[in-house]
Amino acid sequence: HLHRSNDRGDSWEKISPDLSRNTNRFELKMMDRVWGVDAGFDLLAMSAYSNITSISESPVEEGLLYVGTDDGLIQISEDGGENWRKIDQVFGVPQYGFVNDVKADKHDADTVYACWDDHKTGDYKPYLVKSTDRGKTWTSMVGDLPDRHLVWRIEQDHENENLFFLGTEYGLFVSLNAGENWIKMSAGAPNIPFRDLAIQKRENDLVGATFGRGFYVLDDYSPLRELSDETLKTEEFFMFPVRRAFRYIQSDVLGGTIGSQGDSYFRTPNPDFGATFTYYVKEMPKTKKQTRKANEAKIAKAGGDVPIPSWEELREEENEEAPKLYFEISNSDDELVARIDGNASEGMHRTTWNLQLTSVTGRNFGPMAAPGTYQVQAFKWINNEATALGESREVELVSIDEPSLEPQDPAEMLAFQKDVAKLQNAVSATAQSLTLASEQVAAAKEAISSSTNASAEIMAATRKIELAIKALEVELSGDPLKEERYEQTVPSIGSRIGGALFGSMRNTHGITETQRQQVEIAKADFEEISEKIQKLLTDDLEEFKSSLDDAGVPWTAGRAIPDVD
Repeated sequence: HLHRSNDRGDSWEKISPDLSRNTNRFELKMMDRVWGVDAGFDLLAMSAYSNITSISESPVEEGLLYVGTDDGLIQISEDGGENWRKIDQVFGVPQYGFVNDVKADKHDADTVYACWDDHKTGDYKPYLVKSTDRGKTWTSMVGDLPDRHLVWRIEQDHENENLFFLGTEYGLFVSLNAGENWIKMSAGAPNIPFRDLAIQKRENDLVGATFGRGFYVLDDYSPLRELSDETLKTEEFFMFPVRRAFRYIQSDVLGGTIGSQGDSYFRTPNPDFGATFTYYVKEMPKTKKQTRKANEAKIAKAGGDVPIPSWEELREEENEEAPKLYFEISNSDDELVARIDGNASEGMHRTTWNLQLTSVTGRNFGPMAAPGTYQVQAFKWINNEATALGESREVELVSIDEPSLEPQDPAEMLAFQKDVAKLQNAVSATAQSLTLASEQVAAAKEAISSSTNASAEIMAATRKIELAIKALEVELSGDPLKEERYEQTVPSIGSRIGGALFGSMRNTHGITETQRQQVEIAKADFEEISEKIQKLLTDDLEEFKSSLDDAGVPWTAGRAIPDVD
């Protein structure tokens, strides 16, 4: 019987007669005969026979109800359960098959879909049917589904009436043309039974529950609405509309570590943070090596002699740069603010911009872009030349909250962060220059230790410049001697700048006064130490290297190439 609740499940009323065949399961034949009442081995694990297995009410017409049973019936009511019409047999479908799913169309009140299953009799064919006259006549929607693919659940998109998802015994399928063709969704979806499907309408997310007691989420499948045979056949490259991106500061739960909850421990990754670009690549030019390999494979398959390339051709292959695909993001003033790489192989792909303005730092991190509208354009890089691909798309960044403190001007924040990034870049370059100098002195020290041309004066000079570099590194980047022992130290120039830059990037309020003070202190200290570092690198170090050359110490990295005369 079908029951209905009008108070969210507090109470129920029966609104139908028995909608099943009401068959005694002990009287069913198995292996061509009826067995005794005690022959069943595990009756507890089996559901009682002649049950309702699927219920669907039309979202277009209230009171239009469809019910499927495990003994092969579909029952239809057009008046909220007052009267019922029985579908006892659908042509081409086993009469007593299990109705796994019945679904009313989300756009048309007269259309309904049903999934049948007859595997208990050894029949593993997919049975998927459609009716456009409320169950009076039916047609197959199996299309080009593989054989032996039981169908468990069908789900229709709420915007595109021709877009369907299908859960089968061996994975998840999608159809762009109302079931004429089915495409297996294999990117992250396992090859196991998908027993249930649901769509989160607001986010356009598809959720699939599996027989493995887990579920999978396809985030934002909306690009599939735009996909068509024409696009796949004619477009060299196609970027789908970009869903709005939510701007917020991600949280590092438990300091970035994963906490344990004993036997209930569970963890799954969140969707990628930022603006996700979905795109289709029909074909990218092959490299010379890829082309040669493909031709060789054809010749070898045909049993022919594979031609051997010349050394010059192999050298060209080795030096050739593979085709590259990347995206450029620009703000409303048409300024380039970020560039990210994409997958250049054939097919559909996704890549995500983490909303950081990498133009500021020149690295893969930077201040977060302010809310607003941005443009993204794809490019291909082939033979040292960039070419735009497809049309640009709009990217909208939206803040998810309203701060309790009045936010600062985003333009002023960005200007501050740009200035600090420049200062950090200079400090970083100086630190790396000191590291390089230290490595050069270490190499020279090793050569001196085994050279008979090095005097005691040169060895003393080596030690002196080695200690001078170490002292400047401590002043610039911190004192590892104390830090390794967790002893309090005066903040280094680098730590002051890093704290101000990354601290300002990790909040939505703006620049604190403390951060501004830290930058001013770091700037003054850096100006003071820069003179000493510059003197060491340009005067003292070069003079030291010349002394090694004059003494005939074997060449080491950083010194001029020796004269052979």
